[in-house]
Amino acid sequence: MAMWVFGYGSLIWKTGFPFDDRLPGFIKNYRRVFHQGSTDHRGTPEFPGRTVTLEPAPGEICWGAAYKITKEEDKKDALLHLEVREKQYDQKEYIDFFTDIDDSEPAVSGVMVYIASPDKNSNNNYLGPAPLEDIAKQIVKANGPSGPNRDYLFNLEEALVQLGFKDKHVTDLATHVRLILSETQDAATMDV
Repeated sequence: MAMWVFGYGSLIWKTGFPFDDRLPGFIKNYRRVFHQGSTDHRGTPEFPGRTVTLEPAPGEICWGAAYKITKEEDKKDALLHLEVREKQYDQKEYIDFFTDIDDSEPAVSGVMVYIASPDKNSNNNYLGPAPLEDIAKQIVKANGPSGPNRDYLFNLEEALVQLGFKDKHVTDLATHVRLILSETQDAATMDV
C-alpha cells in the first residue's frame, strides 16, 4: 500500500526523500498561515523565524503537492526524514487530497500531513497570528541554520507559482517583505 504525504510549505520545493509520484492539488477546509515559529531551520531560539502551518478554515482550500511513496525502504526513509524535519509540528493528520476543483471525491484519501497546532502545551513554538507588517518584519530579520527566513517565503511563493496556484496570504506577505527590503536598501544607500 502506498504512503502519501501532503506538502504545503517547503516540502513543495525541497522534498528531501525519494518518492514515486508528485500530484499538484489541494486539501479542503484548511488555510496556510505563517503562525509557526522556526527555531531550528529559519530562525533561532533567541529570534524565531516564521514558517507555515495549517489552520481550519471551512470552505477554503490550501494548494500544495502530494507525494506517493510505494517502496517499503523509501517509506521508512521518508518517515525518518520527516520526523526530524517536522519535529516542531505536533500533529499528524490523514486527510483527503483533491486534484480538480470540480471533483467532489478526493483523488487520494488518507494523505499524511504535519500540522503545528496552536496548543502551547504541545507546541511551544507556535507564534500565532499577528498583523501582516509584523510578520513581514520578523521574516526579514530572522535567519537560521537553513538560511534566511525570507528565502523560505520567496521559495514558497515561487513554488506555488510554478504549480499554477495562488495564495493571497503568501503573495501579500512576500510583497510586504520585498517592500521592507527595498526601503532598508534605499536607507542604506542614502547613508553612504
